[in-house]
Amino acid sequence: MIGELYGVVLDCPDPATLAEFYRSLLGGRIQTDVEWVDLVLASGVIISFQSCPGYVPPRWPGTDGDQQAHLDVRVADLAAADPTVRAAGGRFLEAHDGFYVYLDPVGHPFCTVL
Repeated sequence: MIGELYGVVLDCPDPATLAEFYRSLLGGRIQTDVEWVDLVLASGVIISFQSCPGYVPPRWPGTDGDQQAHLDVRVADLAAADPTVRAAGGRFLEAHDGFYVYLDPVGHPFCTVL
């Protein structure tokens, strides 16, 4: 082992707005820099949002590698979490047994999972 996971970084056109979207779902506190915004979760995990003026969202589902990566957000009840995700700006894509797939406001896929 050479280290431990410090955080996850998402490219986006507006770091502050996307950080606020994820804060509304996960809680935590936001720390802002010039082109970088961190969402520090209670668990200590950090999700960072980096300005990328030429950002192009991944496609879901994609078979050519365009999905890149996605976050899984554990919830107690998929149906109960759905209105909160949508009200925050998440776009519902599809439901599966044990998880729902969404896009965040700039097109990153993420799932709510049991």
